Order: sequence, then C-alpha cells, then structure tokens
Amino acid sequence: MSDSIDDPDAGTAPWLALRKFTEARIALGAAGISQPTGAQLDFQLAHARARDAVHLPLDIDALKPALQAAWPHAGPPLLLHSAAANRNVYLHRPDLGRRLDAPSRALLTDRDDGNRRCDLAIIVADGLSSHAIAQNAAPFLAALHLQLAAEAWTLAPLAIVQQGRVAVGDEVGELLGAKIVVVLIGERPGLSAPDSMGIYMTWAPRVGLTDERRNCISNVRPAGLDYVQAAARLHYLLGQAQLRQLSGVALKDETTQDDVLPGGGGPAFLL
Repeated sequence: MSDSIDDPDAGTAPWLALRKFTEARIALGAAGISQPTGAQLDFQLAHARARDAVHLPLDIDALKPALQAAWPHAGPPLLLHSAAANRNVYLHRPDLGRRLDAPSRALLTDRDDGNRRCDLAIIVADGLSSHAIAQNAAPFLAALHLQLAAEAWTLAPLAIVQQGRVAVGDEVGELLGAKIVVVLIGERPGLSAPDSMGIYMTWAPRVGLTDERRNCISNVRPAGLDYVQAAARLHYLLGQAQLRQLSGVALKDETTQDDVLPGGGGPAFLL
C-alpha cells in the first residue's frame, strides 16, 4: 500500500487569495502533521538570507558614487566609523555602535568648510542590513532630493557610518551643527524582508537623546514602502519639525494616502 500525502492546499483555500498581498508565511498547507517540504526549504533559505544580511560588509566603494549621484552638489560623503571596531563587537556591544570612534569625532570637529551650522544632516549607516542600504539608500535620496529641491534647506555633507546604530546620528548631527538629523539605516532582517531600510528623524540632535525624540519611517524597499511615498512622508515630517521645532512622540505623521501616492489611491484591501 502506498503512503498518502495530504494536499498542501487542503484547508487553506480561504487564505490563498490573500497571499498576493503579503510576503508573510500564510496558507502554507500541510503534509501530514508537518508543513510541506517546499515551505520548509523556503523558510531555511529566508533564514540564511537574514543571517547574510547581518554579516555582509557594506561596500563603501560602490555606495559612495551612488550617493553622490542621488544627492547632487553634496560632494564626497564623509566616511565615519562607530566605536564598535568590527562586526563581532557591534553585535555584542550595541552601546558602542551608538557613538563615533575618536578619529571620526576628530574629523568632524576639525572640519573647516565655512558652514558650521545647517538645517539638515543625512547619515547613512549600515545597521543590521548592509544589503538594505546598498539597495535602497541612493534611490530614496534621489526621491527626497526632488521633494527638497525647490526649498531653501542648508545641507551638511552626507556622512556614511560603518558599524552604526540609530543613535550615532545624534552625535554626528551635533558635531555638524545640524538642526535636524536623518539617519538611513539597515533594519533588523525579517524572514521575509532582509532588505528593509529604516529612516529616523530627530530635531536638535545631541548625544544622550532617547528613542521617543525620533520619528521613524520603516520598511522602505521595493516590496514595502516605496521611495516616493517614503520621501513624501519624510518631507512632511521635516517641514513640521522645522516649523514646530520638535520631533518624536510630539510630532505625528498626518499625511494621507492622497499625500504620498501619485494620483491618490483607493483604500487598503483590508478596509
């Protein structure tokens, strides 16, 4: 008598139509009391990609020209490093990833470009996914540049921070004399999203601020929040932060779908 294997789609039919809306692992089906072999292999592949995203070094040589092309007239990005000397230290000592090392502080302290105060500093940090930064930082900045081009913002040089965490932007922004700092950073990889970039905005950056002082825009990537929508949301927050001189929990994102989608858009499918 031959062995029988359950239909992998048995009992999942009501869920199947929803799979096109999400990369979450729904409607996987079953093989006996286990999940199908294909679903198990997909999980293992996703787990491997997430681990790779954490450990893959940021390719500075490839990133620099891409950022310069996306953010015209900024000049070569400043190359900085956190106090975490390497990836192993970075993963075990989050506190060191939040501060610059001594050479980086000296570079910013000794900078002499005639512009010690500015409206906006943008920091690009590898975070927990260098892949997210390599893929998303330049196209997002190109979209943001279109939003800001007609406005009178004084900009600090772009800065790239290796082995950086979100709070390292506070120190960089403070040393650059920026009213607002924006940190683009690779987010912790999920099993369906190893390429997600986060954006953190802080008014009056200085060392010692905590997370309630920041606004966050998350999941910026082609399969998540696209660059035009993310740039529109950040543009709104930047304008409100400058007008009201605050950020974080006191500043809400009040943009609507019509504000961030070209031509508007219909309601979300769940609504």
